[in-house]
Amino acid sequence: MVHLTPNSSFSLTMRLQLPNRAGMLASVTQAIADLGGNMGQIDLIEQTRKISIRDITVDAASTEHAEQIVSMVKALPDVQTIDVYDRTFNLHRHGKISMQSKIPLKNQADLAMAYTPGVGRVCMAIAQDPEQVYSLTIKSNTVAIVTDGSAVLGLGNLGAAGALPVMEGKAMLFKEFAGIDAFPICLNTQDTDEIVRTVINIAPVFGGVNLEDISAPRCFEIETRLRQELDIPVFHDDQHGTAIVTLAALINALKVVKKSLEDVRIVINGAGAAGVAIALLLKKAGATSIWMCDSKGILSTSRTDLNQQKREFAVEASGTLADALQGADIFLGVSAPGVVTPEMVRSMAKDPIVFAMANPIPEIQPELVTDDVAVMATGRSDYPNQINNVLAFPGVFRGALDCRASAITTSMYLQAASAIASLINPTDLDREYIIPSVFDKRVVDVVSAAVQKAAREDGVARS
Repeated sequence: MVHLTPNSSFSLTMRLQLPNRAGMLASVTQAIADLGGNMGQIDLIEQTRKISIRDITVDAASTEHAEQIVSMVKALPDVQTIDVYDRTFNLHRHGKISMQSKIPLKNQADLAMAYTPGVGRVCMAIAQDPEQVYSLTIKSNTVAIVTDGSAVLGLGNLGAAGALPVMEGKAMLFKEFAGIDAFPICLNTQDTDEIVRTVINIAPVFGGVNLEDISAPRCFEIETRLRQELDIPVFHDDQHGTAIVTLAALINALKVVKKSLEDVRIVINGAGAAGVAIALLLKKAGATSIWMCDSKGILSTSRTDLNQQKREFAVEASGTLADALQGADIFLGVSAPGVVTPEMVRSMAKDPIVFAMANPIPEIQPELVTDDVAVMATGRSDYPNQINNVLAFPGVFRGALDCRASAITTSMYLQAASAIASLINPTDLDREYIIPSVFDKRVVDVVSAAVQKAAREDGVARS
């Protein structure tokens, strides 16, 4: 059975009317605690001599758990439930982003310059010198977040509309962390040729393209073709963002266990977009022994069902994930909940490193192997060492836009990973602190600087 921890993604607020007498609030909070709810803020809305009305915020572990808590509170004697609302749904109501003008329109002169007739002069200037589009429009600071909704988070093929809340969230992250104006482009097609054509046709507006939540193996072809056709950065975050942050964390985890990337055997479970990108970047960084597994086991040279991306990592060994982990130094999971057991971890080499990055439920819960691993990381914010793409993509695009890079290169990934890892002071480095927080304000600046340096070295920087 997979253990679930209450978290804010399943947060609710209950407005309750209680008799104004000693012990009533305590009886409610105790009942919530007994059912495993995690208490948050309690606000007094109104109070008279006879009653009090309070808003009580509670984190649950799932939708079902939240419903159990609400039912239990409704059943308490003398407690009246006035309202219950899901805080996550409320946060998303009417969308999370908006467009805002940079300049006010206060009079006729403002209008004449911002729009017609004055804008015509600017249009002509760009037509005569297309490079001026970067200095005279939003292009230099704008990114298209493109998806077809075919692989939304870990939820599967939800389509364009189902993907929109995620893309809005991504746009928020671009703006809040790097000051980049990003916009969701959710395409109502999953045809590879049509996606490529559409992105090429809208590219004049944007300084970069962030591909998101597009299923493998189609995502590989889409990215490759767009990079060939466009002279702006194209970055598939599910691949390269994940790979950058994984490598950054691994650089520091290896320091903790005093092992080198060249000498360890790495097992990656999950051979989709993220798994393949991680493997490719680790090879570029110096890894020499990588065993990849998919749902059918080790990617073996004896298998006849491997696509082109998987064949590149086929090894002579064969068997299950459990077989692959025997004697391995490192496990990197970008797969499914609960596929790793404590026995499998205990079969690994001395001082094993385990990155169980499946979200929201990791491949193995950290508390099950606390004493069996040297370093543990997950994709969750409620455990130490969160592997989160927010550490990578805002800074990567900030750097690429600022130097007007014509492309994203592997050197940029490597430099970005090294920059993120460098933020952990050697004196602070330990098994529960191998990666900076996503709220560390230094991250975007150091990643941006590293990306610009790599762009100049690779000859793709244009400013």
